[in-house]
Amino acid sequence: MRLFYTITLILTIFIGCSSPKKGNVSINGTVKGLKKGVLYLQKIQDTVLINIDSVIIEGAPQFTFITEVQEPEIHYLFLDKHDGTPLNDRISFFAEPGEMNINTTLNRFEQDAVITGGENQKQFQEYKKIQKRFNNRDLRLLKEDFEARKQNDEEKLMENDVAYKNLLKQKYLYTINFALFNKKLEVAPYVTVNEVYDANIQYLDTVAKSLSPRVKKSMYGQQLLNLIKKRKAEEIVSAQNDQN
Repeated sequence: MRLFYTITLILTIFIGCSSPKKGNVSINGTVKGLKKGVLYLQKIQDTVLINIDSVIIEGAPQFTFITEVQEPEIHYLFLDKHDGTPLNDRISFFAEPGEMNINTTLNRFEQDAVITGGENQKQFQEYKKIQKRFNNRDLRLLKEDFEARKQNDEEKLMENDVAYKNLLKQKYLYTINFALFNKKLEVAPYVTVNEVYDANIQYLDTVAKSLSPRVKKSMYGQQLLNLIKKRKAEEIVSAQNDQN
């Protein structure tokens, strides 16, 4: 009888430990070329980037994460290459209930990432694609500016300054228009807070007022409302100081 209870206890422990993880998000994918390493699923919690799960890769490059989200939220897939730098080793994506797929390569972990998922991820990926074009143009201007400074070309420097300001304006207007167009998705307040937090307060207000009631109550919606409240308070203090 004692042996029976012992066997039963062992089986219970084994079954409990091997039971599948529960969650409303399934993230599957492949890192082509990765034979050995550790993948981490991360998110920001209380302004700190934390690991919420990990997968050890040994041989097969496929991975699966099961996690739980209360609402669509930015997560990160991090590959520790042990090269002393986290650059190009972290992929950002919108996790939301349902199935997601992330396929990429070892050598170009971030650049080659192809992600499919919910509507927030779809729009976020489109946003990043356009932002990459803006960033490439910005890099070209920086390179031209560097060459102009070496040659003391004041005319070129002034031309680049105008071009940079126009580019920045285009970038901000694109982000605001993107947020307005996607007012029913959490990606709208997210990009507003993270990309154009210092934009004209009227633009931020316009985005906030356009959000659907559900999105306005979301974590990123609340972050946008808090940002606007803080900016307005700072403007009042600044105006009072100017009067004194």
